[in-house]
Amino acid sequence: MEKNNSKTVVVGLSGGVDSSVAAYLLKEQGYNVIGLFMLNWEENDEGGHCSAEQDFEDVKRVANKIGIPYYTVNYSKEYYDRVFKYFLDEYSRGFTPNPDVMCNREIKFGPFLDYAMSLGADYIATGHYCKRVDRDGFTRLYKAHDLTKDQSYFLNQLNQAQLSKTLFPLADIDKVKVREIAKSLGLSTAEKKDSTGICFIGERNFRKFLKSYLLATKGNIVDLDGNILGTHEGVMYYTIGQRRGLNLGGKNGYDADRWFVVDKDVKTNTLIVNCGECDEMFSTACTLTDFNWIAEKLTGEFNCNVKLRYRQPDQKAKVKVIDEHTLRLEFDVPQRAVTVGQFGVLYADNGECLGGGRIEGIEKLKSRKS
Repeated sequence: MEKNNSKTVVVGLSGGVDSSVAAYLLKEQGYNVIGLFMLNWEENDEGGHCSAEQDFEDVKRVANKIGIPYYTVNYSKEYYDRVFKYFLDEYSRGFTPNPDVMCNREIKFGPFLDYAMSLGADYIATGHYCKRVDRDGFTRLYKAHDLTKDQSYFLNQLNQAQLSKTLFPLADIDKVKVREIAKSLGLSTAEKKDSTGICFIGERNFRKFLKSYLLATKGNIVDLDGNILGTHEGVMYYTIGQRRGLNLGGKNGYDADRWFVVDKDVKTNTLIVNCGECDEMFSTACTLTDFNWIAEKLTGEFNCNVKLRYRQPDQKAKVKVIDEHTLRLEFDVPQRAVTVGQFGVLYADNGECLGGGRIEGIEKLKSRKS
């Protein structure tokens, strides 16, 4: 194994198993490893517990176990200004944001990277499941070996300056192996549950959490013909394709089927639903704005794979480059519940992540009656 005794890596230790094993693997490879814990959210959860304090305790245990120094840095103001305000603004406009994408761009690979470089580090490293490859004069981002855990989707906004300074030690390891390594080392994070919920904020009662920051107004729930079926608590709480929490069961005159959110009219504060899936839930095309090219900037038209949300299998689409940061996607097969505010991310057939942009300009397979 190649040793890297002259290279210093600052690892973002989150208190989870992935970053713990990432730090261990880098030390085994001979890097001078420094652990850095980011405090990005300081409020307690509904139970009065501060998850950041618990995570930092795990960071200390892991760092001491594998024998690396560790520090903490507070980016709660930066997180609020750069990520959380965006999160609130998108919801207030009736859109569905992706704070994980913005957190990576604005915090983990922003001030965190800058701070690491100020310490004299050669690289930063994270516990993300993805792969970095240097080829043809560019630093490229690829899917991880473990496709079930691949997180390249969330890194679609990285640029060359950020990616070229980043190492991903878990690129070729699956999650099962990561936990086996942690267990064999006796790390306190070996069996720790993966973090879920809002980036750095965690699992919350979503409606209760949003209510403390945004004013919600009740409005009508209507079917595709405009018939009023009930009331909602605020359109910000619902997303396209959602079927839970509508409280519309047993409506007379409708089939005994599940109700789905088809659309939202923010101007009239109206939630549009249908009993069962329908053509109005599917889209044939969309526009990606503020598109970020990770390596080369492509032009013209080309066929590509696209993810319109995390966990979605790759979908085939024809891409037309309108300008450097605006793309139009035409899907080979109509796509369900394409949502404004989410990110569309492009992939080559070999798994390279080309970049991503914000979904707008959705073209429906069938428009609802106005």
